[in-house]
Amino acid sequence: MPLETEATAGVVKTHRLHETDTGSPEVQIALLTHRITYLTEHFKTHKKDHHSRRGLLKLVSRRRRLLNYLKRSDVGRYRQIVSTLKLRK
Repeated sequence: MPLETEATAGVVKTHRLHETDTGSPEVQIALLTHRITYLTEHFKTHKKDHHSRRGLLKLVSRRRRLLNYLKRSDVGRYRQIVSTLKLRK
């Protein structure tokens, strides 16, 4: 399920590092978090949708890899994005 254009633009605008930033780890993590939140709500009503559940697990693991990269490269940015998105780790 692709995100709506306005929602994507809003997420990118709040998490970008500079004016033309669309691919920094912070933006990617924020977009993945938005999609994960949407799918989590989807599974509350569609409990047997196992195909989408596999996609959710792939998104979660991709976000985890990006968070690990950010933690290795710049701990300050990692802590900021975790606190901003209210992630557990």
